[in-house]
Amino acid sequence: MTKLPTEPAENLAALIRCPSVTPDDAGALGTLERMIAPLGFVSERPVFAEEGTADIENLYSRRRGDGPHLMFAGHTDVVPPGDVSGWSHDPFSAAIADGAMFGRGAVDMKGGIACFVAALARLVERGEAPAGAVSLLITGDEEGPAINGTAKLLRWAAERGEAWDACLLGEPTNPDAMGDMIKIGRRGSLTGTITVSGTQGHVAYPHRADNPLRGALALGAALVAPPLDDGSAEFQPSNLEITTIDTGNRATNVIPATATLTFNIRFNDRWTEQTLKSEIEGRLARAAEDSALRPGKAGPVQFRLDWMAPVSPVFLTRNAALTEALAQSVTAVTGRTPALSTSGGTSDARYIKDYCPVVEFGLVGRTMHMIDEHVALDDLETLTAIYADFITRWFAGQGAE
Repeated sequence: MTKLPTEPAENLAALIRCPSVTPDDAGALGTLERMIAPLGFVSERPVFAEEGTADIENLYSRRRGDGPHLMFAGHTDVVPPGDVSGWSHDPFSAAIADGAMFGRGAVDMKGGIACFVAALARLVERGEAPAGAVSLLITGDEEGPAINGTAKLLRWAAERGEAWDACLLGEPTNPDAMGDMIKIGRRGSLTGTITVSGTQGHVAYPHRADNPLRGALALGAALVAPPLDDGSAEFQPSNLEITTIDTGNRATNVIPATATLTFNIRFNDRWTEQTLKSEIEGRLARAAEDSALRPGKAGPVQFRLDWMAPVSPVFLTRNAALTEALAQSVTAVTGRTPALSTSGGTSDARYIKDYCPVVEFGLVGRTMHMIDEHVALDDLETLTAIYADFITRWFAGQGAE
């Protein structure tokens, strides 16, 4: 009899041992495909390409069923391990120590995939598998530029007639303990670069030059104050951070000719892309007229604003059947009432929400992207139990036991 992948730790170890640092798959998708084949999944692995980016292999697998269709989404690619000498164990060995498994991707997010597979396998083993359809939509491009991954994979599947009633995304959502938090939406993300023009010159003769950094400072101050807003009912306040200021100038006695300033905004549902861009453009136009930092210089600061693509939209999942089923499963297993949150950065949920309602729940994310990333073995069992309960509960709520 074929062994079913019912053990989340075994599933995770097999995935961690594939060093799938973006954009290299390193066998991770093949490992997953073989893992889920005994559960009745039929898999396809489309490769997407775009000029200037690496070709990316993805996986779409479906377990046929009559009735509602639940998608589980995630990614097998991981960030680089960093300085390997700083790890307690080889980052791709899946070593177990002190009740935890160490490895890059343990929590972000091979662990979530391993637990969902184990959860479904346990239901199959007990004869309790749902009558509806279950699919896995797994990319190898989430930690990279995210160009040849989930967005294209969703479009590819939809063009072939696939449609989903709901999605569970297995990103690590819990700040400190299992049961802390479910993500039901995400803030948007907007990035811009300001290029300020000046006149190069000798620092000892500033009257013959126009230092663009003075203008950049005035524009930067206008970006960060006053605050964009004080938050909304479901979202924390929008936040603008200046991430780089640069001139390319390596000389200490030369006033540079240009300065660039890049900023990123994580915005809530009080803004749209259009209204936020208008607000920023207005602030900059007004600040450019301020000559306080440019004594003796005539005219406004000369600058160009370039918006960077893509823009991630803000969204909120308003599907009570999905959110309540997951929250009830979390409480049933952990005894905790999870917060319904929209905090944190962006995720592939920003693409999925255009196809079906999506919620996110996974492991504790404290060590993701860090040296010695690891997951407690107990947390793997807890997440597997939550996922199994959720699969049963959600399908029952859809009228498909």
